[in-house]
Amino acid sequence: MNKFGEQDRRIVAVAVPAFFALVSEPLMLLADTAIVGRLGTSELGGLAVASSVLLTVVGLCVFLAYGSTATVGRLHGAGQVRAAYDGAAGGLWLAVGLGVVLGALVAATRGPVSGALGSSRDVEGLASTYLLISASAVPAMLLVLAATGALRGVLDLRTPLLVTVLANVLNVVLSLVLVHGLDLGIAGAAVGTAVAQWVAAGWLVLVVVRRARAAGSSGRPNVAGVVAAARDGVPLLARTATLRAALLLGTAVAATFGDAPLAAHQIATSLVSFLAFAMDAVAIAGQTLTGRTLGAGDADGTRALTRRMIAWGIGTGLAAGVLLLALAPFVGGWFTPDAAVHDALVPALVVVAAVQPISGVVFVLDGVLIGAGDGVYLAWAGLAVLLAYAPLALLAGSLGAGLAWLWAAYGVFQLARLVTLWLRQRGTTWMVLGA
Repeated sequence: MNKFGEQDRRIVAVAVPAFFALVSEPLMLLADTAIVGRLGTSELGGLAVASSVLLTVVGLCVFLAYGSTATVGRLHGAGQVRAAYDGAAGGLWLAVGLGVVLGALVAATRGPVSGALGSSRDVEGLASTYLLISASAVPAMLLVLAATGALRGVLDLRTPLLVTVLANVLNVVLSLVLVHGLDLGIAGAAVGTAVAQWVAAGWLVLVVVRRARAAGSSGRPNVAGVVAAARDGVPLLARTATLRAALLLGTAVAATFGDAPLAAHQIATSLVSFLAFAMDAVAIAGQTLTGRTLGAGDADGTRALTRRMIAWGIGTGLAAGVLLLALAPFVGGWFTPDAAVHDALVPALVVVAAVQPISGVVFVLDGVLIGAGDGVYLAWAGLAVLLAYAPLALLAGSLGAGLAWLWAAYGVFQLARLVTLWLRQRGTTWMVLGA
């Protein structure tokens, strides 16, 4: 990158605190993976299935964060503070409604879903237990998304950072006590994580509601506001559905390889999720700053920031790849003593490391276009990319090729995303100015 300047300072001011806030969920997952992994391979496989389902459900609703950031940021950048918090309140109420419905759905379908994704009866039973307990925290997970997105829109990255750090500490303490201290097994890990998520949700929602009232917004449910938040979120929901479908398909294919490869896939997925959220910190800067500059009518500033953030994406992707490559030979020992899991994990991580520079640029461009409200394009592009990935993943499963080839298919998936996003950002259709 060129000399560090004003644009870099603006990016760093958003990206650094966003990084620590973003890694909250993968850190909870990594903590659960390390704690549960000591119980046995079946327990780790059960966590793999359950976490894939939960990450899919919550991931589908990430539009609550992205949509709030784009909407609140654009309105706040245009000087319409009360309208910005009205939009934030609509997102919170939408999160509550969706959370209750989706939590009930997870609980009701836990048996069939665990049976479809599990590699053995033991794994299925453990996954079902984890899902039943975690279903109660789905509304909390969605409230955290909506509240965090709203706070990013007004450039408050400090509050989500503080809340997520404390929630992670609480999660680790509770999980250790419940899993190993009280010998509650995988159920203890689920309870500890659920409690930590509700604490985080309550704290963040309280902050948003107080600020909304200070800005003149009542924060009470408004049908028009909730409907607007839902309508704006549909394209992002569709876009996210294609990403989650790809990850869920990967877990289903990994399960056909056996318990040890599935457990290795869980570790690899946890590490990839951590790195993805870490690199996504620059994408959050893209969402926040793009929404504000477009809201202020600054097309040239938006274009300059986009170019600079692409450079940051390349740099963070290279750093992530080098780090993962260095850790690949021994990182499996952090999670499980099973040698079969280690043997399946190392080649997969080498492939994943090679994909990270591509992923860094993908996350940045995705964030820029989300911040610009270009959700419809992202939805159609996501569908095209999924159609390119699915046959490759299924082929790896039908041939019994192993995890390395499955993750190589993921590399093609990311490359296809890069092509669609790069072509879009070169044009001007997405640069709509004003509130």
